[in-house]
Amino acid sequence: MTTKLITGTALQLLRRYDKKTENERAPLLENDGPSYIHVFISILRDIQKEDTVEYVLALIDEMLTAKPNRAKFFHDKSLADDDIYEPFLRLLWRGSWFIQEKSSKILTLVVSARLNKNGLAANGEATDSKKKITASYNVLKGLVEWLCIQLKKPSHPNRSIPASINCLAALLKEHVVRYSFVQADGIKLLVPLISPASTQQSIQLLYETCLCVWLFSYYEPAIEYLATSRALQRLSEVVKGSTKEKVVRLIVLTFKNLLSKGTFGAQMVDLGLPQIVQSLKAQAWSDEDLLDALNHLEEGLKDNMRKLSSFDKYKQELLLGHLDWSPMHKDPIFWRDNIINFEENDFQTLWVLLTILETSSDPRALAVACFDLSQFIQYHPAGRVIVTDLKAKERVMKLMNHENVEVTKNALLCIQRLFLGAKYASFLQA
Repeated sequence: MTTKLITGTALQLLRRYDKKTENERAPLLENDGPSYIHVFISILRDIQKEDTVEYVLALIDEMLTAKPNRAKFFHDKSLADDDIYEPFLRLLWRGSWFIQEKSSKILTLVVSARLNKNGLAANGEATDSKKKITASYNVLKGLVEWLCIQLKKPSHPNRSIPASINCLAALLKEHVVRYSFVQADGIKLLVPLISPASTQQSIQLLYETCLCVWLFSYYEPAIEYLATSRALQRLSEVVKGSTKEKVVRLIVLTFKNLLSKGTFGAQMVDLGLPQIVQSLKAQAWSDEDLLDALNHLEEGLKDNMRKLSSFDKYKQELLLGHLDWSPMHKDPIFWRDNIINFEENDFQTLWVLLTILETSSDPRALAVACFDLSQFIQYHPAGRVIVTDLKAKERVMKLMNHENVEVTKNALLCIQRLFLGAKYASFLQA
């Protein structure tokens, strides 16, 4: 590209606008906003000098920050022959972080303002001009590509991720953005950002990340990705400790949306969400939508608990690796009624228990797994033989020297029942 000179008219308008306060600029934009936009776009299109580009981007950013609805100037009919998107889209990939950040912010506001009051496409979509105009579809795809790259490999150590999430949250009402982000495997880039926050900046990032997840909870293809991620676990951890009402509200509304989808309801029960909801309801919230969502969530979780058989709940707990001393583990009725279910899929449930014994570093999970194995030995007619064939004894023996008392106690119980067999195992109490 060859650098061109600023025209006399453009220079005159620029001098009239430059170094003025917002109060002085407001009437200029009110009377002739599209003309100033034309000047700014022309400079960004024709001038390559970085200082000049940064200065013009700063002017546009100030203009839109003061009044975001000024983005409508970009879609004025008088600019029908101007490619209003191209300069910003090009600058996303060039120059300093300042240029990239300003370009992404401006582009997000401008492309979001492209629909007029009748819902019809405004400037930049179609024109009788012979010039090639960048379509908003390509702009949105380009923005998503840039956002994903920033989330993977930030250009700036502190600003890239907050700026990208801020833009994404503003753009997710667009179908092409939701589709492109999911297709780019973007959900897995969001999930790690769901973590407890303390500083004002990190709280804002958490809020906007939760906003994105909430918006995705309305989009079926994204829900499939959320189901295979640790999103629920992370959201649960955050909501347990957060005092920020706006964050809690978004997380609870997300849970409400996901409750009836796939296995989310069962996962929520296993994560202890019924207890978390009770704790949240006991707090003084002012947001009526939050209170309504908590009541809805409470009823939905109760319904899920009624629908799930006890063995289904046990398997969910096992597969998630969140073993705890819930009542079913020590309930004789549970073991008598469900012991035959352990034979399903070639004793898959037992294999999962053994995997936990081999790989888990959580003392509580290890203790419960040892106890459950001892219960299987006691209640299954061939329990002792099956467990021996699966070579479980060696794994449990290692845990008898564990530093945690709860683990050693239940490992010993399991070994005793294994040696004694079902006939005498019932005499040993946990």
